[in-house]
Amino acid sequence: MELNEKLQELRKQKQLTQEELAEILFVSRTAISKWESGRGYPSIESLKAMSKFFSISVDELLSGEELINVAEKDSQSKIQHMRDLIFGLLDCAIAMFLFLPFFGQREGDFIRQVSLFSLTEAQWFIKAAYLTVVLLTIVLGITTLALQNYHGVIWTKRKGDVSVLLSMFGVFIFMASFQPYAAFFIFVFLIIKGIFLIKR
Repeated sequence: MELNEKLQELRKQKQLTQEELAEILFVSRTAISKWESGRGYPSIESLKAMSKFFSISVDELLSGEELINVAEKDSQSKIQHMRDLIFGLLDCAIAMFLFLPFFGQREGDFIRQVSLFSLTEAQWFIKAAYLTVVLLTIVLGITTLALQNYHGVIWTKRKGDVSVLLSMFGVFIFMASFQPYAAFFIFVFLIIKGIFLIKR
């Protein structure tokens, strides 16, 4: 008997609705419905809660193949969560460009280090490009952190790629306009992101 059938049977034995079981397991009614229809598997934590509530072992709930599927899915979910956290924090960290002196500005015979907000000698379109890269990266970082539990297909597949592309564009634009400090920091962040993407 598969997990979906076992779960339905155990729930009916306890004379519970899907909604009541969802409240007991601290999940949504939709999650219970999904599990009972065989369209998904619960997390390891949910399986432990089910096991405890129904007083049966996890092995009795799942077949060997199902157990492997759940373990793999849980592992992938944890890796994705960690990657989102790292990418989100790195992208948000670009906000330091707005306030810290990462940009060179010529003043007479000297070059003074200034923040992006204090950069006045750059041409308007160059400063606009800097601001666009920095602000888009920060917005992406905040969105990635805020939507860690959102699993839309396009968002899940593309957010890391967009983050890497923004970093690459940042490195290119800062190098092309002779801003080595800003380019170096974004390049370091890009390498960290690359390492996490290779591990996937």
